[in-house]
Amino acid sequence: MPLQPFEKLKDTTIPEVDFSTAREMQPYLTEPPQMYVGAPGKHGYLRLGFELDPRGKSILRDLDRRVPLIAQQELYFDEAMPEMPCLYILSSGGPNVDGDRYQQDITVRKDAFAWVSTGAATKLAEMRYNYSGMIQNIVLEENAYLEFMPEPVIPCKHTRFISDTRLNVHPTATVFYSEIYMGGRKYYKDGELFQYDILSVCSHGERPDGEQLFREKFVIDPNVVPVRQLGVMGHYDVFANVIVMTPKENADKIYEATDAFIDREKNIAVGITHLPNDAGLLFKVLGMEPGPVKKIVREFCSKVRMQVKGKPVPPEFPWR
Repeated sequence: MPLQPFEKLKDTTIPEVDFSTAREMQPYLTEPPQMYVGAPGKHGYLRLGFELDPRGKSILRDLDRRVPLIAQQELYFDEAMPEMPCLYILSSGGPNVDGDRYQQDITVRKDAFAWVSTGAATKLAEMRYNYSGMIQNIVLEENAYLEFMPEPVIPCKHTRFISDTRLNVHPTATVFYSEIYMGGRKYYKDGELFQYDILSVCSHGERPDGEQLFREKFVIDPNVVPVRQLGVMGHYDVFANVIVMTPKENADKIYEATDAFIDREKNIAVGITHLPNDAGLLFKVLGMEPGPVKKIVREFCSKVRMQVKGKPVPPEFPWR
C-alpha cells in the first residue's frame, strides 16, 4: 500500500507567539545594529514529521528546514528499538546571538515513534541589545510515542533567552520531553554561573480538541531574585525539567516506580509529581555537573519506555 502525502499541520492550529509582549523581555527589545531581528540566517525553522511505512517501520516522512537549523538523516542505532528513527538537530550558525528566532515543529503520526536530540549543547552567547527566542510545537497523534532529549542549554554572561513549547498530545499517546539548563560556563576563567540577564521558559500541554491541561513557566532573573537561595537552585548548578504526557494508567505505574530523593554525597536531588488533569508526570533533577543529571534523566526515560513500549533505553554512547 503506497504512502499518502504527508499532511502538514494547518497554520490555523499553531497559535502565534509574540515574545515582545512578554513583560520580562521588555528591557531587551532594542534592534541589534549588526543584523535586524529575523534576518536571513537568524530566523531558523525546522519541521519534522514521522509516520509508519507500509511495513510498520517508523520513518521521517516530512522535512523542511531553514538555516541555520539542520536535521541529520534519521538513523536506527537504538538496539532496544531498532525500528525507531533517531534524529539529531544541528545548527550551522554557532551559538544563539542577539535577535535570533527559531521555530521547531515536530509531528508524530498515529502509531509512529521517534527519538530526537541535538548534536551538541545549545550555547547562548552574550547579548547586548535584544534576545534569542525559540518556539516549539510538538504534536502526537493516536498511540504515537516520542522521546525528545536534547543536550544541555548553556547560557553565557548577559544572555537573554525565552522559549514557548506547546505539547499537543492525543490521550493515548506518550511524549517524553526533557530540558537541561546549565548555570553558565562553570569553568570559564573564574566561572560564569548565573550571570545571564533573563531565562524565561514556558511549556504547556493540550489535547487535539484544544482542551488546555497544564501550563508551567519559570522566569529566572538573577539580578532580581538570587538564584542561590533555598527553594530555587541552592548550591546546585544544573537543572533538568522533564514532562511526560501519557495515559493515566501509565503515569500511575511510572510514579510508583520512581523515588524522590536527595543524595548529599553525590550532590543530586530528584523530585516527581503528577501533572494536572491526569496529563502525566513532571520530573525534576538538580545536580552539580551535566553528566550525572543526564544519566538520571536517561534512567527515568527508560522507566517510561519500559512501561509504554516494554523495552529499555540502552546505555548512552561513551562520547555523548
